[in-house]
Amino acid sequence: MVLSKYMESEEKKKGRWKKDMGGSSGAIYGIGILGALVYYLMHATTFWMGIIGIFKAIFWPGFVLYRVLELLKM
Repeated sequence: MVLSKYMESEEKKKGRWKKDMGGSSGAIYGIGILGALVYYLMHATTFWMGIIGIFKAIFWPGFVLYRVLELLKM
């Protein structure tokens, strides 16, 4: 415990101390996944469509980015 406090103070002096910047983007991403999961599961008509919906909910940002880059012809 004492050693770790000493190490932290040495890191601060050297300017290598990493500051926690929050993490709100992770929370927003998580809410997006939950919203997509609810959407896909509510619209699933079969068990397998529900399973596919789970994967779509996890990977939806990749689908969106692909479509945006496709529309921008990049």
